[in-house]
Amino acid sequence: MIPLKSQKDLTMLKRSGVILASVMQKLQASLRPGMTTLDIDLLSAELIRKEKALAAFKGYKGFPGSACVSVNEEIVHGVPGPRVILEGDIVSIDLGVNYEGFFSDMAVTLPVGKVETDRLKLIAVAKQSLDIGIKQAQVGNYLTDISHSIQSFVEAQGFSVVRQFVGHGIGTALHEEPEIPNFGRPGLGPLLKSGMVLAIEPMINLGSWECKIIENGWTAVTADGAPSAHFEHTVAVTNKGPVILTKV
Repeated sequence: MIPLKSQKDLTMLKRSGVILASVMQKLQASLRPGMTTLDIDLLSAELIRKEKALAAFKGYKGFPGSACVSVNEEIVHGVPGPRVILEGDIVSIDLGVNYEGFFSDMAVTLPVGKVETDRLKLIAVAKQSLDIGIKQAQVGNYLTDISHSIQSFVEAQGFSVVRQFVGHGIGTALHEEPEIPNFGRPGLGPLLKSGMVLAIEPMINLGSWECKIIENGWTAVTADGAPSAHFEHTVAVTNKGPVILTKV
């Protein structure tokens, strides 16, 4: 069952989302060659604490970091550690906030310094695919209208859509119903209703869509070693159209 949020819930989720968006802006501004993925994680934890919120990922199912930091071939769930970020890398930062029991979730992929053209296009297409998916989060649409719009756009640009990981509902828990694939036929799944809150998050690859989990048991990487990009927003479905909650 997909929980519907009240106006009070949406107000609190918006507060959570604004905190998250503000933290993410500061992380983006700090990113530079020579940092480690742990540096990003520690900074995110500090910024979230200053906002009197909690890092939603810390300890979730045993995850050790406050942020997922995925570099180049890493798709999602990059565990922060000693990996040094280099000029030419692309870095995906996935971050969640728990503010007074209300969760928000957001991801961006960023170029570091001078980056190859195909990687810049990958980032641009991933970001645009999120915007396209959000536009389908309309009352009366079907859930897979979001999925199909993302897949159609991404594949038309020559990239592939990751299939092993999906978006999700969000609210008073980090992961709620429904699951939101980034691929599939339109017109399937539940009808979207006002009050649903969705974490829409396309993950797309420069090469094959296939992936594998590395030895740490968390991090998903592309099977062919090609770069991957990931964008996410927390979005409310309303009678006036989709509202992005993770936006300052």
